[in-house]
Amino acid sequence: MHRRNPSLLASAVLLALTASPAWAQAPATAPAEANPTNLDTLIVTGTRVADRTVAESTAPIDIISPQTLEATGTVELATALSRALPSLNFPRPAITDATDAVRPAQLRGLAPDQVLVLVNGKRRHTTSLINLNDSIGRGSSPVDLNAIPIAAIERVEVLRDGASAQYGSDAIAGVVNVVLKGAGDGGSIAARYGQYSAGDGEQHQLSGDAGFSFGENGKLHLAAQGGHQDNTNRARPYLGSVGPTSNPPGKVVHRYGDPEIDQTALAYNAQWSPAEGVEFYSFGTASRRRAISNGYFRAAGNPNNIRSVYPDGFLPQIDNLSQDRAFVFGLRGQTAGGWNLDLSYNYGQNQLDFDVRHSLNRSLGANSPRDFYIGALEVTQNVLNADVNKAFDLGWLDYPLTVAFGAEWRGEKFNQSPGEPASYVAGPEPGAPGAQVFPGFTPADASRRNRNSHAFYLDLETDVTDKLSLGAAARYESYSDFGQTTSGKLSARYAFNDKVALRGTVSTGFRAPSLQQQFYQSTQTVIVLGDPNPFQVRTFAVDDPAAVALGAEPLKAEESTNIGLGLVLQPLESLYVTVDAYQIDIDDRIILSENLRGPAVARFLEARGYPGINGGRYFTNAVDTRTRGLDIVGSYRWPLASGTLDLTAGYNRNKTTLERIAPNPPGLTAGGLNLQRIGRVERGRITQGAPRDKFFLGGSWATAGGWRFDATATRYGEFHTFNDDPSGARDQTFAAKWTLDLAATYAVNGWEFTVGGDNVLNEYPDEAIYANSESGQLPYSSYAPFGFNGAFAYAKVGYKW
Repeated sequence: MHRRNPSLLASAVLLALTASPAWAQAPATAPAEANPTNLDTLIVTGTRVADRTVAESTAPIDIISPQTLEATGTVELATALSRALPSLNFPRPAITDATDAVRPAQLRGLAPDQVLVLVNGKRRHTTSLINLNDSIGRGSSPVDLNAIPIAAIERVEVLRDGASAQYGSDAIAGVVNVVLKGAGDGGSIAARYGQYSAGDGEQHQLSGDAGFSFGENGKLHLAAQGGHQDNTNRARPYLGSVGPTSNPPGKVVHRYGDPEIDQTALAYNAQWSPAEGVEFYSFGTASRRRAISNGYFRAAGNPNNIRSVYPDGFLPQIDNLSQDRAFVFGLRGQTAGGWNLDLSYNYGQNQLDFDVRHSLNRSLGANSPRDFYIGALEVTQNVLNADVNKAFDLGWLDYPLTVAFGAEWRGEKFNQSPGEPASYVAGPEPGAPGAQVFPGFTPADASRRNRNSHAFYLDLETDVTDKLSLGAAARYESYSDFGQTTSGKLSARYAFNDKVALRGTVSTGFRAPSLQQQFYQSTQTVIVLGDPNPFQVRTFAVDDPAAVALGAEPLKAEESTNIGLGLVLQPLESLYVTVDAYQIDIDDRIILSENLRGPAVARFLEARGYPGINGGRYFTNAVDTRTRGLDIVGSYRWPLASGTLDLTAGYNRNKTTLERIAPNPPGLTAGGLNLQRIGRVERGRITQGAPRDKFFLGGSWATAGGWRFDATATRYGEFHTFNDDPSGARDQTFAAKWTLDLAATYAVNGWEFTVGGDNVLNEYPDEAIYANSESGQLPYSSYAPFGFNGAFAYAKVGYKW
């Protein structure tokens, strides 16, 4: 396969600049209008037409304003989006290692890494974390949305449609484009304090932003956000039979809830025009999050405890430090020939360090350290983009034809660094080697991997008449590690009149396997609910000989086909309703296999150089899925004598089915093994782990006297959990639940004072059945879409200028 050198794209960029000495001012991106429900808001996502609005879009798109984000009562971007979008799911898993610290979000029930995240229209890098434990998003390495401070956001545009032909890999479920504030004036500062009704989870945050102008043609907008949250704990006492290895009865020894977090995040957005028609721009973010999450309690009599070290047992903790940074430099403008150019360099990097506290390496005996450095994961992304577009008046069309084309080079790196020897070594004493809860990365685990890709795209859009809009896009991408792929998209919109329009899209897409999915490898301590014995399970790289013997194959790209059909309705002047149905077929979907475990597996792995390992797992393209769903979104502005009332409602219904499961590899049934690569647990997680439907109704009443009252009621549909017990006796269905969020704000002379509550009715998900609750200690499922912390009250004071 031909591999493109990045210098070729750089040469093309320089050629474009030197060939265009005369420039005219490029059209600026229009800001969102004050009314967040107005379908006349201009959009920049999913289109390259300069004046396309939400109502005119050929695909469903949501505009989430900063007022909407702030009204959700949270300082986490992903949590705010999940409360504002019916098709976005953001559960709060616990005791899932680093997934507690970097939680994944789903769009339309698909995998977290099947949605593309942009910032100001530029591709955002993923996290280095690979989610391995029993949580929604298992096997994914998504973008960390919570690394972007809400204080920096002008609006969020969410395209609910396949867009690989426009943006490349990952845009199967849709695109989230975070648009940063860029004004050269104005600003705000706010302080917030809150706590859960259970008396824990105390939070305090400080945030602010400010715009500055420099010279006649320069502006810079800065934003920062920082804060702390205490952990929450909804664990209960041990209710099982008492024995020498059991937990102490009548005492809460686990911590089950949100981790303790300290986080700071910064952002900037700058533009400078040194001459007419030439604009340099740059923007970026940086964040630092330290999260302390909890593992399973080790009882005093646990064979991997040493009583002289921990006479009452111990609760190991994982101390994660996630450092995330990104910046973009670019040049845009318009040539004398009318071509709009955008040339940019994009850098993103995420590093995740692992430490384990309050633990021990049993095999080292009583002299074992208590704290360990486990190692680090790191991803780096470098992107060069050249984007060109122009609107042509062809004469035979009523409106101009917008032609856009461009090229992209992307380089990606994944590094896995080893921990200190005591974190992984097998000492002379009996017992599990390595640090309890998370053994360190060994030198054999460590690796430095990289790849590059190049892409070319062509995009055509036009309004054929004042009623009919058409669009077509095609994109070719070639990767150095797995091959090449081509995606296409057709879109159309027909307005029957001012009140009714029909729109539809048909597209193909893809998602390249991440470097983490191909090469990450480690051994972890895995607790299977209902089994008192911890397992040492190894995640194998797909090219490891042991994994190959168990049926692993080189990963290939996922391929998708997306069909969407929708209505845009405006029956009244201030009432807007969109109804969109969709079907997403994904072939060769990449998932993590079941935990292949048992005595026969242990013997199999020991014979291949992995002594003391009870099980293994690897990534595979083993399933095809079909997702069908319906989105309904409506908004209404009601003028009142004392102010205005804005009402919004949203509904999503979503169902994923397994269309194909690859035959079980012969290696899993040979030599005494009797295993399923994709068993009932993973099948159930994909098809029924997320809520089947979700509905919300929100209202915001702004009075003439400076008061604003916000209320949102949300119904989360039922979801299911599955167990590897073939009888199904431990499977469970969790009923639908309602939550209610309330807030009141008073504004005067630039000041705003807010008191509010999330989940004010103190709703909890159904409790897990006893067999799935670790003898009553862990009463709730980590799949719960709104978590299991209960009611949260907060107060906020801010000033805007």
